[in-house]
Amino acid sequence: MSELCPAAPMPFGELNMTSPSLVITSTANPKIKQVTTLRDRRDRDATGLFLIEGYREVSRAIAGNVAIEQLFYCPELFLGTNEPELLATASSRGASLIQTASHIFSKISYRDRPDGLLAVAKKMNLTLTDFQEKLSSSHPPLIVIAEAIEKPGNLGTIIRSSDAAGVDLVIVANGCTDIYNPNVVRASVGTLFTIPVIETSNDEALSFCQRHHISLLAATPEGSAIYTDVPMTEPLGIIVGTEQLGLTSFWKNACHTLVRIPMHGVADSLNVAMATTLFLFEAVRQRHVT
Repeated sequence: MSELCPAAPMPFGELNMTSPSLVITSTANPKIKQVTTLRDRRDRDATGLFLIEGYREVSRAIAGNVAIEQLFYCPELFLGTNEPELLATASSRGASLIQTASHIFSKISYRDRPDGLLAVAKKMNLTLTDFQEKLSSSHPPLIVIAEAIEKPGNLGTIIRSSDAAGVDLVIVANGCTDIYNPNVVRASVGTLFTIPVIETSNDEALSFCQRHHISLLAATPEGSAIYTDVPMTEPLGIIVGTEQLGLTSFWKNACHTLVRIPMHGVADSLNVAMATTLFLFEAVRQRHVT
Protein backbone atom coordinates (compact mmCIF):
# COMPACT_ATOMS: atom_id res chain seq x y z
CA MET A 1 0.00 0.00 0.00
CA SER A 2 1.37 3.42 -0.90
CA GLU A 3 2.15 6.06 1.68
CA LEU A 4 0.14 8.76 -0.03
CA CYS A 5 -2.64 8.14 -2.52
CA PRO A 6 -5.86 9.62 -3.90
CA ALA A 7 -8.99 8.25 -2.31
CA ALA A 8 -12.69 7.97 -3.00
CA PRO A 9 -15.37 8.96 -0.47
CA MET A 10 -15.21 6.65 2.54
CA PRO A 11 -18.25 5.79 4.69
CA PHE A 12 -18.36 6.28 8.44
CA GLY A 13 -21.30 4.45 9.89
CA GLU A 14 -24.37 5.63 8.02
CA LEU A 15 -22.70 8.92 7.02
CA ASN A 16 -21.11 9.74 3.69
CA MET A 17 -17.72 11.23 4.37
CA THR A 18 -16.37 14.08 2.27
CA SER A 19 -13.83 12.67 -0.15
CA PRO A 20 -10.29 13.15 1.14
CA SER A 21 -7.69 14.75 -1.10
CA LEU A 22 -5.19 12.21 0.18
CA VAL A 23 -4.96 9.17 2.41
CA ILE A 24 -1.77 8.69 4.42
CA THR A 25 -0.89 5.14 5.34
CA SER A 26 2.60 5.52 6.79
CA THR A 27 4.01 7.46 9.72
CA ALA A 28 7.13 8.03 7.60
CA ASN A 29 5.20 10.23 5.21
CA PRO A 30 6.78 13.72 4.90
CA LYS A 31 3.47 15.42 5.66
CA ILE A 32 3.32 13.72 9.04
CA LYS A 33 6.83 14.89 9.83
CA GLN A 34 6.00 18.44 8.74
CA VAL A 35 2.98 18.56 11.04
CA THR A 36 4.91 17.42 14.09
CA THR A 37 7.55 20.12 13.57
CA LEU A 38 4.87 22.78 14.11
CA ARG A 39 4.85 21.97 17.82
CA ASP A 40 8.12 23.94 17.91
CA ARG A 41 7.91 27.73 17.96
CA ARG A 42 10.86 28.10 15.61
CA ASP A 43 9.05 26.15 12.93
CA ARG A 44 5.82 28.06 13.49
CA ASP A 45 7.69 31.33 13.13
CA ALA A 46 9.59 30.13 10.05
CA THR A 47 6.54 28.81 8.20
CA GLY A 48 3.80 31.13 9.45
CA LEU A 49 1.71 28.03 10.18
CA PHE A 50 0.29 26.54 13.38
CA LEU A 51 -1.82 23.62 14.61
CA ILE A 52 -5.46 23.53 15.66
CA GLU A 53 -6.68 20.26 17.15
CA GLY A 54 -10.20 19.29 18.18
CA TYR A 55 -13.72 19.66 16.85
CA ARG A 56 -14.62 22.81 18.81
CA GLU A 57 -11.30 24.46 18.08
CA VAL A 58 -11.39 23.75 14.35
CA SER A 59 -15.05 24.77 14.02
CA ARG A 60 -14.37 28.06 15.81
CA ALA A 61 -11.36 28.68 13.59
CA ILE A 62 -13.52 28.18 10.51
CA ALA A 63 -16.21 30.48 11.94
CA GLY A 64 -13.47 33.05 12.59
CA ASN A 65 -12.28 32.87 8.97
CA VAL A 66 -8.89 31.42 9.87
CA ALA A 67 -7.19 30.16 6.71
CA ILE A 68 -6.89 26.38 7.06
CA GLU A 69 -4.47 24.79 4.60
CA GLN A 70 -4.76 21.14 5.60
CA LEU A 71 -7.23 19.24 7.74
CA PHE A 72 -6.11 15.81 8.93
CA TYR A 73 -8.91 13.53 10.10
CA CYS A 74 -9.48 10.04 11.39
CA PRO A 75 -13.09 8.75 11.32
CA GLU A 76 -12.24 6.04 13.87
CA LEU A 77 -11.72 8.73 16.50
CA PHE A 78 -14.75 10.94 15.85
CA LEU A 79 -16.90 11.58 18.92
CA GLY A 80 -20.09 12.77 17.23
CA THR A 81 -21.96 13.04 13.95
CA ASN A 82 -21.17 16.63 12.91
CA GLU A 83 -17.65 15.98 11.66
CA PRO A 84 -18.61 15.34 8.00
CA GLU A 85 -20.29 18.76 7.79
CA LEU A 86 -17.19 20.38 9.28
CA LEU A 87 -14.98 18.60 6.75
CA ALA A 88 -17.20 19.72 3.90
CA THR A 89 -17.11 23.34 5.08
CA ALA A 90 -13.32 23.29 5.44
CA SER A 91 -12.96 21.74 1.98
CA SER A 92 -15.25 24.36 0.43
CA ARG A 93 -12.95 27.05 1.83
CA GLY A 94 -9.84 25.58 0.26
CA ALA A 95 -8.51 23.16 2.89
CA SER A 96 -6.95 19.92 1.70
CA LEU A 97 -8.53 16.96 3.50
CA ILE A 98 -6.09 14.25 4.54
CA GLN A 99 -7.41 11.02 6.04
CA THR A 100 -5.32 8.85 8.33
CA ALA A 101 -5.71 5.69 10.38
CA SER A 102 -5.80 6.02 14.17
CA HIS A 103 -2.19 4.96 14.73
CA ILE A 104 -1.02 7.63 12.30
CA PHE A 105 -3.27 10.30 13.77
CA SER A 106 -1.85 9.57 17.22
CA LYS A 107 1.55 10.48 15.81
CA ILE A 108 0.48 14.04 14.97
CA SER A 109 -1.93 14.56 17.86
CA TYR A 110 -0.75 16.38 20.98
CA ARG A 111 -3.76 15.31 23.06
CA ASP A 112 -4.19 12.34 25.37
CA ARG A 113 -7.63 11.68 23.87
CA PRO A 114 -7.69 12.91 20.28
CA ASP A 115 -11.04 13.32 18.56
CA GLY A 116 -9.77 12.81 15.05
CA LEU A 117 -9.43 16.39 13.74
CA LEU A 118 -6.24 18.42 13.40
CA ALA A 119 -5.77 21.43 11.13
CA VAL A 120 -2.71 23.22 9.80
CA ALA A 121 -3.59 26.91 9.50
CA LYS A 122 -1.98 30.23 8.64
CA LYS A 123 -1.21 32.60 11.49
CA MET A 124 -3.61 35.54 11.78
CA ASN A 125 -0.89 38.10 12.60
CA LEU A 126 -3.22 40.83 13.83
CA THR A 127 -1.79 44.20 14.82
CA LEU A 128 -3.09 46.99 17.03
CA THR A 129 -3.59 49.08 13.90
CA ASP A 130 -6.01 46.45 12.59
CA PHE A 131 -8.10 46.92 15.72
CA GLN A 132 -8.34 50.72 15.86
CA GLU A 133 -11.72 51.11 14.16
CA LYS A 134 -13.35 48.30 16.14
CA LEU A 135 -12.21 49.83 19.42
CA SER A 136 -13.75 53.20 18.62
CA SER A 137 -17.20 51.62 18.31
CA SER A 138 -17.04 49.84 21.67
CA HIS A 139 -18.62 51.67 24.62
CA PRO A 140 -16.76 51.50 26.91
CA PRO A 141 -14.00 49.11 25.83
CA LEU A 142 -12.64 46.45 28.14
CA ILE A 143 -9.25 44.99 27.31
CA VAL A 144 -6.81 42.60 28.94
CA ILE A 145 -3.06 43.08 28.81
CA ALA A 146 -1.17 39.91 29.72
CA GLU A 147 2.52 40.58 30.27
CA ALA A 148 5.07 37.81 29.72
CA ILE A 149 2.79 34.90 30.61
CA GLU A 150 4.99 31.82 30.74
CA LYS A 151 2.59 28.87 30.78
CA PRO A 152 0.53 28.11 27.66
CA GLY A 153 -2.35 26.75 29.72
CA ASN A 154 -2.63 30.00 31.66
CA LEU A 155 -2.53 32.14 28.53
CA GLY A 156 -5.17 29.99 26.87
CA THR A 157 -7.40 30.19 29.93
CA ILE A 158 -7.03 33.98 30.07
CA ILE A 159 -8.21 34.14 26.45
CA ARG A 160 -11.12 31.81 27.22
CA SER A 161 -12.20 33.90 30.22
CA SER A 162 -11.85 37.07 28.14
CA ASP A 163 -14.19 35.64 25.53
CA ALA A 164 -16.70 34.65 28.23
CA ALA A 165 -16.62 38.15 29.73
CA GLY A 166 -17.08 39.88 26.37
CA VAL A 167 -13.63 41.48 26.36
CA ASP A 168 -12.97 43.62 23.29
CA LEU A 169 -9.26 42.88 22.95
CA VAL A 170 -6.51 40.78 24.52
CA ILE A 171 -2.98 42.14 24.21
CA VAL A 172 -0.14 39.70 24.87
CA ALA A 173 2.72 42.03 25.76
CA ASN A 174 6.38 40.99 25.79
CA GLY A 175 5.20 37.44 25.35
CA CYS A 176 7.15 34.45 26.63
CA THR A 177 4.65 32.01 25.12
CA ASP A 178 3.35 32.70 21.63
CA ILE A 179 -0.39 32.60 21.12
CA TYR A 180 -0.03 29.89 18.47
CA ASN A 181 1.43 27.35 20.88
CA PRO A 182 -0.78 24.24 20.51
CA ASN A 183 -1.54 24.24 24.23
CA VAL A 184 -2.66 27.88 24.11
CA VAL A 185 -5.08 26.97 21.33
CA ARG A 186 -6.24 23.98 23.34
CA ALA A 187 -6.69 25.79 26.66
CA SER A 188 -8.56 28.61 24.92
CA VAL A 189 -10.96 25.99 23.47
CA GLY A 190 -10.77 27.87 20.19
CA THR A 191 -11.73 31.27 21.64
CA LEU A 192 -8.38 32.46 20.30
CA PHE A 193 -10.41 32.81 17.07
CA THR A 194 -13.48 34.53 18.54
CA ILE A 195 -11.90 37.72 19.91
CA PRO A 196 -8.88 39.78 18.75
CA VAL A 197 -5.67 38.55 20.40
CA ILE A 198 -2.65 40.63 19.50
CA GLU A 199 1.03 40.15 20.33
CA THR A 200 3.08 43.29 20.77
CA SER A 201 5.61 45.02 23.03
CA ASN A 202 4.98 46.73 26.35
CA ASP A 203 5.78 50.10 24.79
CA GLU A 204 3.33 49.68 21.92
CA ALA A 205 0.60 48.38 24.24
CA LEU A 206 0.98 51.36 26.58
CA SER A 207 1.03 53.83 23.70
CA PHE A 208 -2.16 52.28 22.33
CA CYS A 209 -3.95 52.64 25.68
CA GLN A 210 -2.81 56.23 26.08
CA ARG A 211 -3.99 57.20 22.59
CA HIS A 212 -7.43 55.76 23.30
CA HIS A 213 -7.71 57.14 26.85
CA ILE A 214 -7.96 53.71 28.45
CA SER A 215 -7.48 53.67 32.20
CA LEU A 216 -5.07 51.03 33.41
CA LEU A 217 -5.69 48.77 36.38
CA ALA A 218 -2.84 46.56 37.55
CA ALA A 219 -3.45 43.32 39.38
CA THR A 220 -0.73 42.87 42.01
CA PRO A 221 -0.50 41.67 45.63
CA GLU A 222 1.09 45.07 46.35
CA GLY A 223 -2.11 46.93 45.46
CA SER A 224 -3.62 49.12 48.15
CA ALA A 225 -7.22 48.83 46.92
CA ILE A 226 -9.45 45.75 46.91
CA TYR A 227 -10.46 45.02 43.32
CA THR A 228 -14.20 45.06 44.05
CA ASP A 229 -13.93 48.59 45.45
CA VAL A 230 -12.54 50.08 42.24
CA PRO A 231 -14.85 51.41 39.46
CA MET A 232 -14.54 49.38 36.25
CA THR A 233 -17.22 50.97 34.08
CA GLU A 234 -14.93 53.36 32.17
CA PRO A 235 -12.70 52.38 29.23
CA LEU A 236 -10.42 49.96 31.04
CA GLY A 237 -7.34 47.84 30.58
CA ILE A 238 -6.79 45.10 33.16
CA ILE A 239 -3.12 44.18 33.35
CA VAL A 240 -1.83 40.87 34.68
CA GLY A 241 1.73 39.62 34.87
CA THR A 242 3.99 36.63 34.77
CA GLU A 243 3.24 33.74 37.10
CA GLN A 244 6.49 33.81 39.04
CA LEU A 245 7.32 37.50 39.35
CA GLY A 246 4.06 39.31 38.64
CA LEU A 247 3.99 42.62 36.80
CA THR A 248 7.18 44.46 35.98
CA SER A 249 7.83 47.99 37.17
CA PHE A 250 7.00 49.17 33.62
CA TRP A 251 3.30 48.53 34.15
CA LYS A 252 3.21 49.29 37.85
CA ASN A 253 4.55 52.76 37.12
CA ALA A 254 2.23 53.28 34.14
CA CYS A 255 -0.97 52.18 35.86
CA HIS A 256 -3.60 54.48 37.26
CA THR A 257 -4.64 52.00 39.95
CA LEU A 258 -2.96 49.06 41.70
CA VAL A 259 -5.48 46.57 43.07
CA ARG A 260 -5.35 43.25 44.86
CA ILE A 261 -7.50 40.28 45.63
CA PRO A 262 -7.92 39.78 49.39
CA MET A 263 -6.20 36.58 50.50
CA HIS A 264 -7.22 34.87 53.75
CA GLY A 265 -4.94 31.83 53.70
CA VAL A 266 -1.18 31.35 53.52
CA ALA A 267 -0.96 32.03 49.77
CA ASP A 268 -0.32 35.65 48.83
CA SER A 269 -1.74 35.42 45.30
CA LEU A 270 -3.86 33.34 42.93
CA ASN A 271 -2.99 31.63 39.67
CA VAL A 272 -2.78 34.38 37.03
CA ALA A 273 -5.59 32.93 34.91
CA MET A 274 -7.89 32.59 37.94
CA ALA A 275 -7.10 36.13 39.06
CA THR A 276 -7.81 37.50 35.59
CA THR A 277 -11.18 35.76 35.56
CA LEU A 278 -12.15 37.34 38.89
CA PHE A 279 -11.22 40.81 37.66
CA LEU A 280 -13.09 40.38 34.40
CA PHE A 281 -16.32 39.23 35.94
CA GLU A 282 -16.20 42.03 38.50
CA ALA A 283 -16.06 44.37 35.50
CA VAL A 284 -19.00 42.48 33.97
CA ARG A 285 -20.96 42.80 37.23
CA GLN A 286 -20.34 46.53 37.43
CA ARG A 287 -21.32 47.04 33.81
CA HIS A 288 -24.52 45.05 34.35
CA VAL A 289 -23.85 42.79 31.40
CA THR A 290 -26.08 39.70 31.37
